[in-house]
Amino acid sequence: MGDYQSITIHRGPIKEDRWKDVLHHQLPERDVYEKGHTLEFTALSGRILGTSYDETEYFMMLHELYKRDSVHILNEELNKRIAPETFQAVQKILMINQEEKGLSTNRFVAFLDGEQLTPKHPNPVMNKHIRLSLMKVLDKFNSSHEKGFTDSQFRRVLVDLVKWSWNHLDVWLQEVNIEEEMPHVIWYGEASPSQLYFLYYLMLIGCDVLIFHPEAKDQFAELDGKEEISKTYKYPARTELQPFPTEEPKRQSTVAYRSSQEMDHVLHHEGSSLYKPWQFRNHIPKSVTLKTTYDELFLIAKEKAFIRPNFEVDKQMVQVPNLFAKVMGVSTNSKEYWDRIQTLTDLKETELVKKFPFTDEVNANYQFHYQDAVNEKGIIEPDQLMNTNVWRYQHLPSGTQRAMAAAISRICEKPKLLPKANESVQDVRHYLFAQATNLPPAIQHLVQTFDYSQTVPKLILYNTEMNGTLARSDAAVLLFLNEIGLDLLIYNPPGHNCIEQFIEKKEFDTHWLEEMSFGQEFKEPTFMRKFINSIIK
Repeated sequence: MGDYQSITIHRGPIKEDRWKDVLHHQLPERDVYEKGHTLEFTALSGRILGTSYDETEYFMMLHELYKRDSVHILNEELNKRIAPETFQAVQKILMINQEEKGLSTNRFVAFLDGEQLTPKHPNPVMNKHIRLSLMKVLDKFNSSHEKGFTDSQFRRVLVDLVKWSWNHLDVWLQEVNIEEEMPHVIWYGEASPSQLYFLYYLMLIGCDVLIFHPEAKDQFAELDGKEEISKTYKYPARTELQPFPTEEPKRQSTVAYRSSQEMDHVLHHEGSSLYKPWQFRNHIPKSVTLKTTYDELFLIAKEKAFIRPNFEVDKQMVQVPNLFAKVMGVSTNSKEYWDRIQTLTDLKETELVKKFPFTDEVNANYQFHYQDAVNEKGIIEPDQLMNTNVWRYQHLPSGTQRAMAAAISRICEKPKLLPKANESVQDVRHYLFAQATNLPPAIQHLVQTFDYSQTVPKLILYNTEMNGTLARSDAAVLLFLNEIGLDLLIYNPPGHNCIEQFIEKKEFDTHWLEEMSFGQEFKEPTFMRKFINSIIK
């Protein structure tokens, strides 16, 4: 051992596969290495998101890492073994933490040391470095959660950190000379909160840690959003998450295939305005509701989403310009009035409602289901919601499910449904949550057919009030559909308030026509119109 008194870690390059040049070099061969008063070395800490154009080449690269004995491949499962006496010691400290309503980080680590729950390295400087790194991990949790160490998630995270420190980290550090080499760790795919904190811990200690996700999901951004200890590199393509390639991938792509993939990216990338069908099926749609005149309403309704003003796309989100409008009364030009309605209702992506209410009100108490879906900040976590017992949309494509879960999270975070007497904001959230997790099959189908850059599906309500009354549960579903980006048009020939009883008027456009009509039945298209439309379709 040298005379160094501390350890300083520099972060190596990640972009454009430069990490490959660093990973297999020992510490003295890397860009920064010094063994003076301080041991300084370069470590790799990165999140590598998406895949290269050649999917097979990407998985072949991962398989090559798997074959190297010096690389530890982790994906989803870590060794869960924990000795009974170790578990009891952790529980004892957690009880003290609960009694004192949250220990300080220093006292927590002192208790862990006292119970011999942290690995001890033969190198005293590394031993101190491990301890300081653990303190930083605990500080990160404490500052990231409103309730700090009394948060319900902390027990799980602490137990996992202790057992994985012994089952993995301690074993790896005993196998290497820390002045020459540090453990190389590859994480692949999804990660739980505990797993993310363990990876954060390994980075702080100085292990090489590379996180791969072929769908370009960056879960680690929750801990290191500003890229202070890890850098991100985004490949140009994405592919569906599949099992880690422990077997060598067999199918090899041709030069022509790779060229076509590159050309496809050039023509159809997010900023190109040339979009393939279902190009954004794994993006999250978010609406921007347009304010229009009555005449503009029908012009924009026929336009595809990417043609409309304010359409935007980034790596994860599609901003969909949509319509939410109410038409009061009827026009003196009866032919134009019905032509416009029937043109929209004839569209394949349109659902027409002529009987009310069109949803069933959920009367069960969803408070506990709601709590199962929220994070430490009280906001619904989409992935968490999709794993609860209340999630009934497992049969839908995964991209559609994520879009729906994200929309539910947003409408509950900032509810636009008017509260009833003596109803709190939290009560409104629970109501919206209950209705949005129990959508009728026809509404689910409408959402599933939504290709975010293309034709915008429409829900058209024709409410004469002789065909029933629009209910609060209907309004909740309308807010959900508006949030996800669908066009919503409400026709009320008598010119009466209906949706206004449940949603503030500022949330939708209101267009007044010349006459009021009481008892005006919906005028079905003529036989000839239906025949022509059937030929066109």
